[in-house]
Amino acid sequence: MLHEFGSDKAIGDFYPTAYYKFDKKPFRFLMGAFPRTFAVERYPRIFFQDSILYYRPIINGILLEYSASKVYANLWLDWTSRQSPDMRETFLLGYSGRYCKGVFYAQQFFYMFHFAGFMNPAVQEALHDNLILLNSIGIDFSKRTIFNVLEINGGWVVGLERARADMTGWIGLHGFLSEGRIEYKRIGLFNTFYSGNGQMYFYNDHDNELYWGDPFYRAKTYNRSDFYIDFLKNDLVRTRLIYSLHFTENTMYHEQSLKVSINLNNIRLNR
Repeated sequence: MLHEFGSDKAIGDFYPTAYYKFDKKPFRFLMGAFPRTFAVERYPRIFFQDSILYYRPIINGILLEYSASKVYANLWLDWTSRQSPDMRETFLLGYSGRYCKGVFYAQQFFYMFHFAGFMNPAVQEALHDNLILLNSIGIDFSKRTIFNVLEINGGWVVGLERARADMTGWIGLHGFLSEGRIEYKRIGLFNTFYSGNGQMYFYNDHDNELYWGDPFYRAKTYNRSDFYIDFLKNDLVRTRLIYSLHFTENTMYHEQSLKVSINLNNIRLNR
């Protein structure tokens, strides 16, 4: 359930969750309406901006996952909108994977967003295909130092877009993306840096209807630094204060957030 400050509704949006799950290591299969984090929690923000988990928290589709000590991979489908006179036909198809060898790892993230038109429209619109792929390699020293987390990676992003009826052909947008995280006890820093072509070619036409990633990646150079502290961290409750700095186009932006997470699955009732 979602309630926004200033709203006159006690509950602004309600997202039902009901799904089938088969879970037998190393495989997991889900089908139905399940939390989006199950499939895309590891994805960088160039794929999914922060607010997606608040305004579109549920996947309606399927997830197939393989998870072992050195290898992780998943494949998922999210049917995001059924075509009608008032709604477009849209769906997301994606996969991600990671292979570890000692302190080194290689990873890949991908999704394709199919963005069609309305049913029987008065004016025909071009069908859009929006693809993005990231290949990166990294080093993880988390278990070999005094830090809880010490990790850095870097890789190449390829964005491919087209508007079929407009005969644009595939438009390629390339860039370098790196992520680094350092965390000691309850204090941490997570930094992301991007340099290359501005992504989201058709943003001025369809903005966040067509794109799920952070709009900051429309810039040719962008850096985000998240400083955070966990005031309370246990199996039941986690409270994190985050102060973020965004650097792009010779401008610095500030952002603050407070996240409180309660895991009801870990509540133990006395009998």
